[in-house]
Order: sequence, then C-alpha cells, then structure tokens
Amino acid sequence: MYYTLQAPTYVPYQDYLGHFARSEDMVLNLILQSIAGERNDELFYQELIRLAPTEKEKEVITGIRDDERKHNQMFRNIYTQLTGTSPTEIEAMEPVEHVSDYLSGIENALFGELKAFEKYRTLYLNIRPVYRNMIFEIMTDEIKHASYYNWLYTKNNR
Repeated sequence: MYYTLQAPTYVPYQDYLGHFARSEDMVLNLILQSIAGERNDELFYQELIRLAPTEKEKEVITGIRDDERKHNQMFRNIYTQLTGTSPTEIEAMEPVEHVSDYLSGIENALFGELKAFEKYRTLYLNIRPVYRNMIFEIMTDEIKHASYYNWLYTKNNR
C-alpha cells in the first residue's frame, strides 16, 4: 500500500500578523519585533557561551551570537530607511531566560531559531523587494544556526 504526501498550503505565520490591515504597518511591526528578538537572543546565547563545555562549542555559539548582533543592526537600518527615523530603544519582548541547564538551553535556542525563520519568511514575502536580499541573508543565517544547535544538541545528548 502506498501513501501519498500532499504538500501543505502556505499560510503566513499568523502570530506575527496581528490586527494590521496594511502591509507596511505589518512590516514595521515585524521589524520592531525582530530588533527586540535579536537582542533577546544575543543575551540568551551569552548565557549559553558561559555554560558551553568545550572551546569549540563556545566558538560556535559565539559566532551565532555575533550574527544576532549583525541581524539587529540590519533590522535597525531597514527600519530607519523605511521610516526616516531610527527605532527607539526597544526592550526585549520577553524577559531573558537564565539558562541553568546547557542541553535545555540548546533545545530552546534550536526552536527559537526555527520560529524566527518563520517570522522572517513572512517579512520577506511582504517587504519591499529592495530589502529582500537582506532578509534572505538573515533567514539563511537562522537556518544555519538551527543546524549548529542541532549538532550541539546531538553531541551533548549521548
């Protein structure tokens, strides 16, 4: 007996769309969320670096943390270009988790990277084409980060 798989229909991730009727409002809201999210991730990953058991793992997470800083700046630049004003100081959306268990921290980071990718895909599909290359770079970094966290999780869950 054969089973056929049917590809799911793409629907933008609804949690990020909210009540915004205009695409430009939605894009600006997603960018502000992303600025806060990237900062939150940076702080979270700093905690993971502290707990990493080897220098190699510290290097990997440090590289990811540095990418998050780069993404934050990229989103700030896009916001400034779209609005003509720089974003005000944005607090992290949620309090930064303090990581006490390295393995659960890696798992949270993995799922966080995948969730960010979904948000950025919605942003990519709705932002002006001139900004899509920047969003694409951020999206591919997030997938790369998820792959690294998958490796770290596997390496430490033996």
